[in-house]
Amino acid sequence: MRRWLWWVRRDLRLEDNSALSAAAGLGEVIPVYIHAHPETSGLHSPWSSGSASAWWLHHSLVSLDAQLRSHGSRLVIRRGEYAAALAQLVRETKADGVTWNRIVEPAQVEFDQLVSDVLHDAGAATSPHDGYLLHEPTTLLTKASTGYKVFTPFWKTLRRQDVPAEPLPRPSITGPVTWPSSDSLGSLKLLPTSDWTHGLTSHWTPGEMGAQARLQTFTDSVTAYDSQRDLPNEEGTSSISPSLHFGELSSRQAWWAALRAAGSAAEPWLRQLAWREFAHHLLWHEPATIEQPLRPEFERFTWEPNPHLLRRWQRGRTGYPIVDAGMRQLWETGWMHNRVRMIAASFLVKDLLQPWQDGAAWFWDTLVDADLANNTMGWQWTAGCGADAAPFFRIFNPTTQGKRFDPAGGYVRHWVPEISGLSNRWVHEPWNAPADERAAAGICNTYPAPVVDHKQARERALSAYRRIKSTPSS
Repeated sequence: MRRWLWWVRRDLRLEDNSALSAAAGLGEVIPVYIHAHPETSGLHSPWSSGSASAWWLHHSLVSLDAQLRSHGSRLVIRRGEYAAALAQLVRETKADGVTWNRIVEPAQVEFDQLVSDVLHDAGAATSPHDGYLLHEPTTLLTKASTGYKVFTPFWKTLRRQDVPAEPLPRPSITGPVTWPSSDSLGSLKLLPTSDWTHGLTSHWTPGEMGAQARLQTFTDSVTAYDSQRDLPNEEGTSSISPSLHFGELSSRQAWWAALRAAGSAAEPWLRQLAWREFAHHLLWHEPATIEQPLRPEFERFTWEPNPHLLRRWQRGRTGYPIVDAGMRQLWETGWMHNRVRMIAASFLVKDLLQPWQDGAAWFWDTLVDADLANNTMGWQWTAGCGADAAPFFRIFNPTTQGKRFDPAGGYVRHWVPEISGLSNRWVHEPWNAPADERAAAGICNTYPAPVVDHKQARERALSAYRRIKSTPSS
């Protein structure tokens, strides 16, 4: 009987897994996860897994191994450089080849080629598959055969494509009689040494089963998405972004689940799923945007890095309740409501004039759904320096944003309990509350005054923007 290694990457699921199904159809399957040092993983070290992502990965691997064992298989774990570790396993197991699902990030694709070359030299066949996105970035191009930089035409082109194929069922897996040795999951040291992850444990269930449960809960009410998605105090969003990133769910599964549940009424959410596709499309065609602005004039922007201001923002101590609520939700749960992400990001880069790269680095470390493509696009969008970006002069007023999207103050009261005693009139601007109400609410010495005056900060940001518009490029 033929024997294949299934190289487990960001496809931590058994259903709708093209690589696994291909291997299972060829013979015996040995699932293997290779943990490589950041410097040999295909990405430079600043973009190796952040703390929250590492926590999620640990628990998702636990879940995957348990699922495999329930079907008579198991997960083999090895440490080392990918190509060398896989070639060694091929020799040990006498496997005919290695199959895997591609990760559509430029560095990872380049690294895949190196793995293929090494395995071919070792006499092993390779079988890479698509499966991370609905459509690969090279299949959605403009009439000029270039990548898109504006979402709407990208979305129209995506919708003109054939409907994504229906998800594959879980295949029957046959394992070898004798299994190769495996390192312990604990030896990978993925779990953070600090105790801040207790909030993650109480809010999330990593793994394929938890992902499917969250998807089912969301699609039961997907028709309400368009009216509730911007309200952080409502359960209006899907919360499946970490599962999509780690491949506990496929994009096809999410697409078809929403379509089956609501038909055309699911269109607003399908459009949001396409934004994830657009982010990966941008990163593929513009890989330098991980750290450099897509719009070159922003290389001249006069940021004012200030560690004190950055720390106030990170810890949710800016004095603006909607910003602080979001940052505290992030610290506690590893996630933040998307509308609040935009408000908090705008505040950092425009009110505080801190570099967008600093915000991207913080989100990368603390988000359980940290995704290189989405994180890059989101921060460049907010800073006005990316593709299809919000104009820099569109500066969110955190007070009016809070009043608009959290009118009863339930969200900020939950995450900023110091101000919970204020009336709805003042809960989004506690500094303006009458002294007697502030005293009655007990916030005189517990909640900080605004770190900046928004009106003045807005003018300062616009002045900085006007300077790059008026300064000729070198």
